[in-house]
Amino acid sequence: MSSANDDLLQILKDALEREGFVRGGRMFGGVGVYFDGTFFAIITGGTIYLKTSEGMRARFEAERSQPFSYQTKSGRTQLTSYWRLPERLLDDVDELRDWARASIDAAREFAASKQRKPTTAKPKAARKTKSAARSSR
Repeated sequence: MSSANDDLLQILKDALEREGFVRGGRMFGGVGVYFDGTFFAIITGGTIYLKTSEGMRARFEAERSQPFSYQTKSGRTQLTSYWRLPERLLDDVDELRDWARASIDAAREFAASKQRKPTTAKPKAARKTKSAARSSR
């Protein structure tokens, strides 16, 4: 992890320390950030990107933020649902905490929507065995 990424992780930890456990883990040359086990942020290149929902997107757009993107193997630019945290929030711990909480909620909602719903298997039709077929003759 770079020193800038470490510093940003510490800022998130400090902002959320009374809320729950924040940890970072290496991820594609950056840091994946988890809150009580929920992946909600990416720190890379000295920038924090927060998970967003459709409802949050307008907040980020109003701040002239941009989504995290990367190049695919085919050379196409892939946009994600993680948007750059406005830098001004790094100096306002209360507002940063609000944005981070909203991001955590968005990440939890996304994870819940992706969980598989249990399905009940259809009963299989009984197959005739050779002995059952012979006895019916």
